[in-house]
Amino acid sequence: MRKPLRHGYTTGACAAAAAKGAALMLARQEAVADVVIDLPAGVSASFTLHGQESGPGSAACFVIKDAGDDPDVTNGAEVHARVSLTPAISQGEREQIITITGGTGIGRATKPGLAVAPGEWAINPVPRRMIDEAVREVFPQGGVRVEVSIPDGEERAMKTLNARLGIVGGLSILGTSGIVRPISAKAWTDTIDAALDVARACGSATVVLSTGRTSEMVAQRQFDVRCSMFDVENQEPGTSNLEPPPEPLPEEAYVMMGDHVAHALAACVQRGFDRPIIACQFAKLLKIACGHGNTHAVASELDLSRLRTWAEGAHLPAPLRAIISRAHTAREIALESGFDRALLEVVCSHARIAAYGHAPGTRAEFLVADYAGNSVYYSG
Repeated sequence: MRKPLRHGYTTGACAAAAAKGAALMLARQEAVADVVIDLPAGVSASFTLHGQESGPGSAACFVIKDAGDDPDVTNGAEVHARVSLTPAISQGEREQIITITGGTGIGRATKPGLAVAPGEWAINPVPRRMIDEAVREVFPQGGVRVEVSIPDGEERAMKTLNARLGIVGGLSILGTSGIVRPISAKAWTDTIDAALDVARACGSATVVLSTGRTSEMVAQRQFDVRCSMFDVENQEPGTSNLEPPPEPLPEEAYVMMGDHVAHALAACVQRGFDRPIIACQFAKLLKIACGHGNTHAVASELDLSRLRTWAEGAHLPAPLRAIISRAHTAREIALESGFDRALLEVVCSHARIAAYGHAPGTRAEFLVADYAGNSVYYSG
């Protein structure tokens, strides 16, 4: 019997717990071993505190983030909080607010469209509310300042898409429920949503949804740089059907959707991107054409029999149909056919219909990358 997967806690929950612990130490002037906080999910959770230190004007501690059985770049991170008394403003009274700031390893937003405004610390609204509520249990009248930090946050952020989203200098403090569900797609789909919000706020006319970094780099070369593939005299083999874009696309236009096709397309339509470009390799294109909303191997199987049926219906040449009939993988078909243009057109036509099924109103275009980093077909 498979052992149930263990859930974990968000950086927002850890920050709130550390803040409450530091507030208690400041108020009591003694060490506190652990705290219990209420989570937005409607449950309470206990957190062990580490690195306790306190003095007459401030106190600090940290919580080690436990992401449970979910693979998470922030798992094991030390989420620190320091709570300090704010200076008296008149007759010994302190301003009745709780100021929340970021410190080492916490990023700042630099682009519009995120949950926080440009220039603000990347501490999202729900975590801010959690921190405020946790500290007000100790200081109901406010009058304190909370600084959240993650010592190795900038290093960990290099393994995320934060820089692409316009969050520089470290990690974001995130979470809407306080709980991390194991092997959940929510972190990825939340990132897709945030990237699309940034693209819209930055004025991108369209977006490029890529299934992987290789396909994205191919798209960036086609739409960003007028390189040799647009030079007729020096054109690479297999790129004769390509046309230069009317103008380069901005950095914000590139959104890594991974396997989450249906979610990304629906999110595009919600934000007015009704003609997104999907950059992918042939196998992913075929899965999209077959109607799979998630192209991961666990969630979708490659059905080459449908491709044979489409090829016959489109009256593709007999030699090409023979390649499809004897092949065992999509890669085999793509390579043996030399990325046949007629075949790609047939598959793209079905992929466009499938995309519309996931997100009515969308008119998706497709950029197909080969296995050597070249663009071999663009339907736009």
